[in-house]
Amino acid sequence: MELQHCMENRRSIRRYKNTPVSKETVRILLEAATLAPSWKNSQVSRYYVAMGESKEALWACLPEFNQNNTKDAPVLIATTVVNGRSGFNRDGSFATHLESGFQCFDNGLQVQNICLKATELGLGTLIMGLYDEAGVRAFFGIPEDQIIVAMLAVGYPDISPDMPARKSVDEIAVFKE
Repeated sequence: MELQHCMENRRSIRRYKNTPVSKETVRILLEAATLAPSWKNSQVSRYYVAMGESKEALWACLPEFNQNNTKDAPVLIATTVVNGRSGFNRDGSFATHLESGFQCFDNGLQVQNICLKATELGLGTLIMGLYDEAGVRAFFGIPEDQIIVAMLAVGYPDISPDMPARKSVDEIAVFKE
């Protein structure tokens, strides 16, 4: 599948078939994540994967509407960043006006790779920003030096939503020549 096709067909999936996704397939998705660029090649993103029966306990850390959206998704992934590396100087000061935000930018690049690779493999994803942070941290034993950025559901889509309206290039870009 071509990249253009993946970009045009990737959707936020809110209904999944109750079909398992293999650990090897999840490893392929995470390998795609590692190919994304990061600040000074800091590679700060980390992934915590719940599959099978363990997924049910993690699922309880989602708000009700996301539980409904992901009830049959066989995989839930917590994405994190190691705090204080991406976008920081060696002395711990911020290297960019974005302050600590650049590390989330790096994570977003990797998560986008996961979503595009999932589309290529016939899988769907849903990126979620609302979850019980303390519950997710406790479930996986995520160290305190990591910030949980998002939760990601992965599975075989049971719907094929239309693409929402997109802004044109003229609406989002300014060109100066």
